[in-house]
Order: sequence, then C-alpha cells, then structure tokens
Amino acid sequence: MEPDRNSDPLKHLEERIEAAKQAQEGGPKTEEHYSAAQVGWRMVTELVAGLGIGFGIGYGLDMAIGTAPFMMLIFTLLGFTAGVKTMMRSAKEIQGGTTGASAAQDDKRT
Repeated sequence: MEPDRNSDPLKHLEERIEAAKQAQEGGPKTEEHYSAAQVGWRMVTELVAGLGIGFGIGYGLDMAIGTAPFMMLIFTLLGFTAGVKTMMRSAKEIQGGTTGASAAQDDKRT
C-alpha cells in the first residue's frame, strides 16, 4: 500500500506541472511594436556608442604609443563605421521582424 500512496501525490504533482506548462505555452505570442521614438533613440545610442568606443580606443592607443591624433582619428572613423553598420542591422531587424542574432547571420552572408 505504501508505494501507491507515494505515487499518487507524485502523479498529481506531475499533472499540475504539465497543466502549468501547457497554460504558459498556450497563450498567443504577441509581437513587440516599437514606437518611432524608441527606434530613433536606439539607433542614436548605437551610433554614439560606436563613436565613443572608437574614440576611447584611439585615445588610449595615442597616449600609450605617443602618436597624438593619428590613432584617435582612425579608430573614431572605425567606430563610426561600426555604429552605422549596427544601425543598419537594427533597421533591418525592426523592418523585417527578425531577431538580432539572425540579422547578424544574414549580415555575415552578404
């Protein structure tokens, strides 16, 4: 009798867990909608981050090596390029409804 007694609560718990999983998965998945302001701020932030990181790396290398504006200019331009590339990937992601990872994979293929 003991095994039946112990298996009933476990079976009941299993059924509750399955019901909870089905209830969680059962709801319709809604798409996220972004306002124009959110998209704009995201793109501006990506561009400024690229510029800032490029400037920081260039400035640090200039101070370490002693080539005053040379590395700073090069890495600021590289940061700008990276920021624009990230902005374009984000625009493609928002326009096409894809995720960031798949947009990056598509970007590597082209």
